[in-house]
Amino acid sequence: MNRDAARKRAEELVSKMTLEEAASQLRFDAPAIERLGIPEYNWWNEGLHGVARAGTATSFPQAIALGATFDEELMGKIGETVSTEGRAKYNEISSMGDRDIYKGLTFWSPNINVFRDPRWGRGQETYGEDPYLISRLAIPFIKGLQGDGEYMKAAACAKHFAVHSGPEEKRHEFDVKPTPKDLRETYLPAFEACIKEAGVEAVMGAYNRVNGEPCCGHSYLQDIIRDEWGFEGHIVSDCWAIRDFHEHHKVTKTPEESAALALNKGCDLNCGCTYVHLMKAYNKGLVTEEAIRKAAVRLFTTRYLLGMFDKTEFDGLTYLDVETKESIALAKRASDEGIVMLKNDGILPIDKDKVKVISVIGPNADARLPLMGNYYGTSSEYITALEGIRNAAGDDVRILYSEGCDISRTKPDPLSRDYNTIAEAEAVMKRSDLVILCIGLNETLEGEEGDQGNQYASGDKSNLSFPKPQLRLIEAVKKAGKPFIVVVMTGSAMDLTPFSEEASAILQAWYPGARGGLSIGDIVFGKVNPSGKLPVTLSRSVDDLPDFEDYSMKNRTYKYTEHEPLYPFGFGLTYGKVTIANAAVSDTSANARENGFDVTVSVKNEGSVKTGEVVQIYAKALEDKNEVRNYKLIGFKRITLDAGESADVTISITADALKVVTDDGERVTPTGKIAIYAGFGQPDKRTAELYGADAFEMTI
Repeated sequence: MNRDAARKRAEELVSKMTLEEAASQLRFDAPAIERLGIPEYNWWNEGLHGVARAGTATSFPQAIALGATFDEELMGKIGETVSTEGRAKYNEISSMGDRDIYKGLTFWSPNINVFRDPRWGRGQETYGEDPYLISRLAIPFIKGLQGDGEYMKAAACAKHFAVHSGPEEKRHEFDVKPTPKDLRETYLPAFEACIKEAGVEAVMGAYNRVNGEPCCGHSYLQDIIRDEWGFEGHIVSDCWAIRDFHEHHKVTKTPEESAALALNKGCDLNCGCTYVHLMKAYNKGLVTEEAIRKAAVRLFTTRYLLGMFDKTEFDGLTYLDVETKESIALAKRASDEGIVMLKNDGILPIDKDKVKVISVIGPNADARLPLMGNYYGTSSEYITALEGIRNAAGDDVRILYSEGCDISRTKPDPLSRDYNTIAEAEAVMKRSDLVILCIGLNETLEGEEGDQGNQYASGDKSNLSFPKPQLRLIEAVKKAGKPFIVVVMTGSAMDLTPFSEEASAILQAWYPGARGGLSIGDIVFGKVNPSGKLPVTLSRSVDDLPDFEDYSMKNRTYKYTEHEPLYPFGFGLTYGKVTIANAAVSDTSANARENGFDVTVSVKNEGSVKTGEVVQIYAKALEDKNEVRNYKLIGFKRITLDAGESADVTISITADALKVVTDDGERVTPTGKIAIYAGFGQPDKRTAELYGADAFEMTI
């Protein structure tokens, strides 16, 4: 069904409603209108990395780990899986009359905010720090989720519009004041791409204000989203964000005024309770009947596009289509591709002929929470790092285990002394040939405001350090004198300097999904060749970062940083040896920057194992004052090469990717020479040092 046909049906249906009935449909928990045959519908569902909060579903790695895959094709398949399982659940549960929260077809995913500061607790929900990477991964996910059939399979939602990345503690009252350049260069591009290129059905406004206006009642909703970008879907508030207008932002005085401001600015759907005051607002002359009915039409257009009142091609999906063999394999592929090997002195993969006893220690070694991140569903099986390592080791290697310490508490047992389990870890290490240290965080230590058990600043980290018990355990590992591998399970960048020199190998495993331990085990024993790339910068110290509340991009992310990172955006090692023999652009004339061009990169796997790699293309306008400080990602492609295989990889570069942004926020074609770089990471000094090779440079 096309949008015009759906809108006509929506207009006809809404015209039959009383105004009170139409207003009631603008709430996320829309009640039934039995006389018109409209069942109740709860708009709130989540599908960030698998169907969430709705029972059993395939568990994919957390979004930040998906960002590390740099794999557009994979993201499309994950989107398809989420919508298949969402439809199956909807069909089964709604047929029983259950239309509760988390059981609908409108998924408030993906989160396409820019992970501008590693202290932000919700950064794990994003695809990283680069708006180009974010958009390239979000677009296939959205397309996969929504489908391209007669009816929309499920509705995606790009969130949180638009300048939103902490601090969580102040999000209900905070006023962000980005420059026009930062707004158009960093904060808006992913939203524009998801609307124009993916046709995303919904956009969610953020909690905070931007330049004085609350995001869910902002002039940008109409001026930019609808008028400039041509968005035709619906806009939803973040949950209880409209209530913040009068309670925290103080831009209105009453719930009626808040409801009116949001609706009049273009927010169609309220997650929260403020729109229950819409009729009071109408009676006071604050909103018109036309505004209420227009929003209702937009919402029912979505419901008709989803086929909620028709027979659809998806009606045959059942619980037999949930967590299938194929979807579990896809999740395994995602976790394999998302784990980033940051360091390897040759100890990996582990040689079973030389290593006979391994001690696996650390609070994240045998814990489920570090597999999941936040916004997750229930898996029918969980495989921790310890279990995955034991599985891959088989009977050839003895595996010893000690938790070593609590994830954050110095004394989890009130009757014990501080750090009472470190002695056991020391004893275990003493009997081992090799140590695998599994450390990090979980959703109780980094996440969204108000997470239960959160001991930091409302979801955010106050610094980049590991909790004190883990730092104590790290010191014990170093003193043990055995070679050790560190597996870091977090949703964000941490300070790795306490062990970056001493560790023989470091794996950034993120939150790898319910069965993610399998990937960890397979990688350390060489059954899987690691190929993930960092979607964020790993700084050397929190002192290298600007103030958390400063939304200026100066000295933030790889594009603007003024400090050399410990591990750069785009970096990641493999067990192979893929090299670049040559690279060339298809057009070096003045037309290239106006029309775009292709970059063809000749690569060869000179190693002895099949290897996945990510060819990355960066650009810098060398003579244009509007260019970013360092470089910018303008294209990438994930490839797989057999041992000894050569290939020519062609990546298309759009003219828009080359554009620079003026201080006034205008995107323009750059002037002067433009350097184009091809490599397996950035063309910076630190990346070259880590790889032992420079990026291939061209000029147009």
